[in-house]
Amino acid sequence: MPEENITSVLTEKRTFSPLDSFIKQANLKKEEYERLLLKANTNFEGFWSDLALENLHWFKKWDKVLEWNEPFSKWFTGGKVNVSYNCLDRHLEKKSNKTAIIWIGENEEKRSVTYSELYEEVCKFSNVLVQLGIKEKDRIVIYMPMVIEAVVAMLACTRIGAVHSVVFGGFSTEALADRINDSKARMVITADGSYRRGQIVPLKLNVDEALKKCAAVEKVIVTQRSKNNIEMKSGRDYWYHEVISKASGDFKAKELDSEQPLFTLYTSGTTGKPKGILHTTAGYILWTTLTTKWVFDIKDSDVYWCTADIGWITGHSYVVYGPLSCGATVVIYEGAPNYPDWGRFWKTIQENKITIFYTAPTAIRAFMKAGLEWVKKYNLSSLRLLGTVGEPINPAAWMWYQKNIGNEKCPVVDTWWQTETGGILITPIPGITSTKPGSATFPLPGIFADVVDQNGKNIHGDQGGYLVVKKPWPSMIRTIYGDDERYKETYWKRIKGAYFTGDGAKKDKDGYFWLLGRVDDVIKVSGHLLSTMEVESSLVNHTAVAEAAVVGYPHEIKGEALCAFVVLKQDSVNKDHHLLSEELKKHVAKEIGPVAKPDQIKFTESLPKTRSGKIMRRLLRDIASGKQTVGDTTTLEDAGVLEKLRTQEEE
Repeated sequence: MPEENITSVLTEKRTFSPLDSFIKQANLKKEEYERLLLKANTNFEGFWSDLALENLHWFKKWDKVLEWNEPFSKWFTGGKVNVSYNCLDRHLEKKSNKTAIIWIGENEEKRSVTYSELYEEVCKFSNVLVQLGIKEKDRIVIYMPMVIEAVVAMLACTRIGAVHSVVFGGFSTEALADRINDSKARMVITADGSYRRGQIVPLKLNVDEALKKCAAVEKVIVTQRSKNNIEMKSGRDYWYHEVISKASGDFKAKELDSEQPLFTLYTSGTTGKPKGILHTTAGYILWTTLTTKWVFDIKDSDVYWCTADIGWITGHSYVVYGPLSCGATVVIYEGAPNYPDWGRFWKTIQENKITIFYTAPTAIRAFMKAGLEWVKKYNLSSLRLLGTVGEPINPAAWMWYQKNIGNEKCPVVDTWWQTETGGILITPIPGITSTKPGSATFPLPGIFADVVDQNGKNIHGDQGGYLVVKKPWPSMIRTIYGDDERYKETYWKRIKGAYFTGDGAKKDKDGYFWLLGRVDDVIKVSGHLLSTMEVESSLVNHTAVAEAAVVGYPHEIKGEALCAFVVLKQDSVNKDHHLLSEELKKHVAKEIGPVAKPDQIKFTESLPKTRSGKIMRRLLRDIASGKQTVGDTTTLEDAGVLEKLRTQEEE
């Protein structure tokens, strides 16, 4: 971690106040918000106790709200609760016939289930798991497409007290085997195959290959989705539709300890093996429930669509657990955002009258590149709230989203959080917060975030520093599975007495938080520590640019120099690259100063991204520096992008 503070060079002066029409109907009113802030500040444990009683069903109330032995927390100890019960059973009296999930296949198939139907399917599958020998705290890997059965599998695990680890269905056999072995899973739940851009991804074949290296797995359950030919191993493999057809639709939810492990979810390490982030039961479901209510202003009449895959934390928290705990109607889409064309998302919104739309900045920039003609084909008037997640959104993309998708009437909630935080920590609250394009605005009530220097001292006045959280919160990571020391080293050794997020940030004069990207992506140029995110924002503000990633590489005079990888909009692809390169350098120098001007600009058709949409800047740093790629690349969406960039270098 650098010893100096980060130089923040980007300024944004536009603000957008909540519309009166939204304020009147908002779930969280300003008076209640201010009361919550005061309560969190003056009676921290009482604040969480009240919210837990008001928002969850408990079989038994806790004995103690918080046991804090830094860096290990236990929340609501002695309490008994069940996530599946909170997502299903408690809704049956009033919402039995309400649609819980609208599923849309890539090939235009459509299926819906009500809360009572989902409840029955989860109960049946819970019985299946128990009959196949799964016990409380056993570990199950879920490697599935975006289908309703994947949600059923997750909820059934929580119902019986098994610990799930969802592995994204696009991962390779090696990545799958690593995660199965690290989690010590006894069972894998998968599908014959899944659809991606019209092609079948052979999930069961991948599982068979992975299990050659995974001795602990005893059973495999297979959902029939693509109907491609697969081998079923007698005594190990079971068809989902066969075993569930014989199961009882009645299964009483287990009364589980508040700190019962709920799931592990693996994130990439910059080097070495991925980290198994461990979350537990009560605190996690409390915070995902609360944030769904507050941040998305969820109503009984809403049709809510978060575009994330369940293989990521966003899919866990804001496709499955938070929305279902709130009794919402959730849309799940199986396929790619641009299949069969770039209108797919907008068509989905129009046909299903979606009211709340939550997606990633990288998707928004891809839509900007594709052009407005795709948006204009469809009626998006049903939308009333927009959200972004995954990485900081640059002001140009924020404005495009607000204007062209939200028709300037939808609040935009730019949410900051991590796999480790379990749920959203910093975000505008619609109906209360005035927004600034590119700012995640303020921490939620109960979240004590700050920007500090390397000594843990507060930083003010637009100066960049390190984002930390100074008090525990219920949905926080409990440890890295099987590695307490790595947990302490990664998150608690950097800044004394605080959770170190690994992100750079600044607070402006109004107290708004601005995320500056990963601290690893801060570059020292001529004595200035620069955030690559701000340089990227400046480039995307240029009319020719759809997307940009900026990295540092060694420089004899400056120490480090900036290299920008730039994706052009369709109407600019054929422009003279030499002239455009000089124009972009001048644009950055004029917008944010000569020190931030890239030394090199490399034009590319696309950027290397994880399957959740984050740009893998570490790989671009290797290319800019002429190094071989090292470390974990299992989360890379398309290895071909990397090969094309390397080929360009050789030319």
